[in-house]
Amino acid sequence: MASSFSNIGAICKLPSAPSISSISRALFPTTLCSYRHSRISRPRSRRLCIRSSYAGAVRENPNSDAIDVVADVKTERIVVIGGSGFVGSAICKAAVSRGIEVISLSRSGRPSYSGSWVDQVTWMTGDVFYANWDELLVGVTAVVSTLGGFGSDEQMQKINGEANVVVVNAAKDYGIPKFILISVHDYNLPSFLLQSGYFKGKRRAESEVLSKFPSSGVVLRPAFIYGKRKVNGVEIPLDLIGEPVEKLLRATESFIKPLNSLPASDLVLAPPVSVDDVAYAVINAIKDDDCFGIFTIEQIKEAAAGVKV
Repeated sequence: MASSFSNIGAICKLPSAPSISSISRALFPTTLCSYRHSRISRPRSRRLCIRSSYAGAVRENPNSDAIDVVADVKTERIVVIGGSGFVGSAICKAAVSRGIEVISLSRSGRPSYSGSWVDQVTWMTGDVFYANWDELLVGVTAVVSTLGGFGSDEQMQKINGEANVVVVNAAKDYGIPKFILISVHDYNLPSFLLQSGYFKGKRRAESEVLSKFPSSGVVLRPAFIYGKRKVNGVEIPLDLIGEPVEKLLRATESFIKPLNSLPASDLVLAPPVSVDDVAYAVINAIKDDDCFGIFTIEQIKEAAAGVKV
């Protein structure tokens, strides 16, 4: 699919139908062009040394009358838009596990399920069109948007496009250093399908991220995302489908590669992506100040692998 963006430089480079209603909603979480990326780095832990005359926990310095106070400090504070959803909750959980302060904004607020990490997230109920950004964005180092949905053409353009644009511009206005968007694989669908509200909305959102955050905006473009998804209290084990399919496609990659040129072939041949890989790729983007650009399926997996180890 043609893109309005040309490749830009970075510190390091990475290898950069039927109607929408008839395609399974689980297939798409988002689209655009190939981009060049910065390096993928492993997460960093930071410690702050403070010279002080008093502290509850201190380490004495034999060479000085002063006291060295060594404290672990949370260096990142993020807002996850849609944090109570399938992908959003995985991102919140992964961020908490890495010592990142997390605020979630979603229409449903705090999720119904439990977990030790749930209590460590600040859950806020609200709509991005009416959000109190003064309350949400002060002191934030990154905003992550998982917004996306299906419906009428108008509804899809609003939630996939307009809603994300509102968040991007709010983040820009408040001087947030980084913006991360969960988008969708660039499917090789016929052009008339790519003009639907779903894809047009996603393209508009990506365009906004890359124009407002040209050197710090990150767009992740997974295909089908699998994991244990909870809907109305019922757990749907998408991993029972996605994981075997991913392994099969990888095992037969050399044989099916010639089929990739066929129209709409990657509806079937694009490898599924674990929700954990998406979450850890987000963590990589948060931790690495030089990380930016559009990440394809393989680049998402590579970014996640760098954080997992």
